[in-house]
Amino acid sequence: MSEELNNTSFAEMIENSMKQINIKQVVKGTVVNINRKGEVIVDIGYKSDGIIPKDEYSYNENANPKNDLKIGDTITAEVVKMNDGEGNVLLSTKRYKMKDVKKELEDKFKNGEILEERITDITDKGFIIAKEGYNIFIPISLSGITRSEKIDDYKNKLVKFKLIECNFRPRRIIGSIKVILDEEKNKKVDEFWANAEVGKTYKGKVTSLSTYGAFVDLGAVQGLLHISEITWNRNTAPNEILKLGQEIEVIAIDVDKENKRIKLSYAEKGPDPWKKVEGKYNINDILTVKVVNLAPFGAFVELEPGIEGLVHLSQICERKITKPEEELRIGQKVNAKIIDMDLENKKIELSIRELENTSNEYKE
Repeated sequence: MSEELNNTSFAEMIENSMKQINIKQVVKGTVVNINRKGEVIVDIGYKSDGIIPKDEYSYNENANPKNDLKIGDTITAEVVKMNDGEGNVLLSTKRYKMKDVKKELEDKFKNGEILEERITDITDKGFIIAKEGYNIFIPISLSGITRSEKIDDYKNKLVKFKLIECNFRPRRIIGSIKVILDEEKNKKVDEFWANAEVGKTYKGKVTSLSTYGAFVDLGAVQGLLHISEITWNRNTAPNEILKLGQEIEVIAIDVDKENKRIKLSYAEKGPDPWKKVEGKYNINDILTVKVVNLAPFGAFVELEPGIEGLVHLSQICERKITKPEEELRIGQKVNAKIIDMDLENKKIELSIRELENTSNEYKE
């Protein structure tokens, strides 16, 4: 009788020495086997081993415990049943991971932290990131995708994003890649204006062309490149010198940090030709010039590339005319006499009328 009591007491001692576990409890154990079915057998320090069926291993259908685990690894799981029908404790790693991920998403949403995950699926409305039973949706409008990119190229791409909505009842988890891009852009913009100064040289890309000039992308901001800062020849159109997408070197000539505006000058514009005018041209010089522009008040003529002068309407001919087109046309070469010079303001006035019925010599 005493022997029977002793045996009973010993069995009770062994059972009592085992840890006590309950359903939904999180336990840690050691992987002791992975069988042919893909089931993971775990020593959890209990009187029965724990078993993780393949369908309770991960929400990722392609996940294979044989590729992820080896004998002796420590694993964490949630208790699903105390007895799976064969005497084992039924465990689930995917349920544990789902709770763990839920907390991670809640914390990162609350703290505004960045997540980095792979895009698992693409729809016509946006990206889907499957993460341990949860689907994070990134709408096209928040994807940051550009017109030159193809949405299908984002499949399996690793992206950084922030959660802008995180509700589990109903389940609605929304992410944004764009908010990260905007933050990075704003940081670059702030750094740009903090260091911008007149005379500084930048490398940029021509993003648009118009009759008055071009806009140049400097990486963080767009700068204005006026036609007068592209070439000294006022009658050359910007698209005759620059092309869309062309990378050029520019110099800051005006920086307005308060209004976030910067004006630029094309580095290849060259030296100011007006600096060589003094002594080269004089009043009463007679030249052959080319008509480059017509205005209601007269005609602009080119003495040489970058140097233009004005023939006033009253100085075109002896007879009275109401517009320069009555006597002149663009591209026409005529003889003209310099009658006034204001080099400080880059102005030269000429007369064609004074040469009428004369045989004065002129230099080309």
